[in-house]
Amino acid sequence: MSFQSYLTSIEAKTGRRPDDFRREAAARGLVADGVLAPGVTAKRVTEWLKADHGLGHGHAMAIYALLTGRKKEGDE
Repeated sequence: MSFQSYLTSIEAKTGRRPDDFRREAAARGLVADGVLAPGVTAKRVTEWLKADHGLGHGHAMAIYALLTGRKKEGDE
């Protein structure tokens, strides 16, 4: 599955686009100046996404990759 396919499936499940997750992560103090804040772990991000948005681990990790800047929309 391509990265973009993960994002499409996440949007279908949650109704949220990548920018929505970025804004929410920033409001929670997980992101600062557009990048993951120092000390924020993958576990912390995935636990939030699983609890609040019902994402599975793989989909939560896709959002984590997006927040770290390792992946972006449109990536294969």
